[in-house]
Amino acid sequence: MASVRLLSYNIRSLRDDPEAVARVVRALAPDVVCLQEVPRFWGWRLRRRRLARACGLRIAAGRRACGLAVLTAPHVRRVAREFHPLTPDPGLHRRALAIAVLEFGGRAGGEAGGEAGGVRLIAASTHLDLVDEPRLRHVHEVVGHLDRAAARFRAPVVLAGDVNEEPGGPSWRVLTERFEDAYAAAPSGGEFTFSARDPRRRIDAVFTGSRVRPVACGVPVDGDAPTEDYVKATDHLPLLADLEIDAGPVPPGR
Repeated sequence: MASVRLLSYNIRSLRDDPEAVARVVRALAPDVVCLQEVPRFWGWRLRRRRLARACGLRIAAGRRACGLAVLTAPHVRRVAREFHPLTPDPGLHRRALAIAVLEFGGRAGGEAGGEAGGVRLIAASTHLDLVDEPRLRHVHEVVGHLDRAAARFRAPVVLAGDVNEEPGGPSWRVLTERFEDAYAAAPSGGEFTFSARDPRRRIDAVFTGSRVRPVACGVPVDGDAPTEDYVKATDHLPLLADLEIDAGPVPPGR
């Protein structure tokens, strides 16, 4: 069993206050960060690296296209990474899925499923469309990619991202038929993630697959949560999930 703290955060291409973004991430001390709207123009590679360094993290997955990234703490080992562009729609922003296969604890090497003493997890970040039909089509593509990754690496899955739809919508229902909504399972802190100035909608989510148990999930509002930086950082609120990961391999087809 491994305890993993995962943060999902839409950072709006760092158009607001990049230093506030880094302060939020550092204060929440995640093991894994799934980012959306990462910079992809005008020095994107340098800006991404600077953000990772400012957060004390490493880049584990993501490409220039589609503005997605997965960052990890130094103690987390990346086993593999994938990037899957989703089917394009003329006139709409290209969507994708960034996947990082990670190992917590144990020694380097060994087979998937923890035989080397570590616990493996597939952490994926996505940002779905504002338009209903492409969003629903892309959700099915995302689930297919994640099912194949789980079978290939024999590891459990966590999907995090900006769904651009609230619970009960068609795309959300597809996801909750396959995964567990971590906030619904273990609510902790604030529910609404958008907008940062006037949060009234829950459009960001963490979905957990087989052998991942949500312990707590929500927008951090108590304790050392850097709430004064939320509005400065971006237009979304950070969504934090504490998870427990089973060390055993995922059964085929799960």
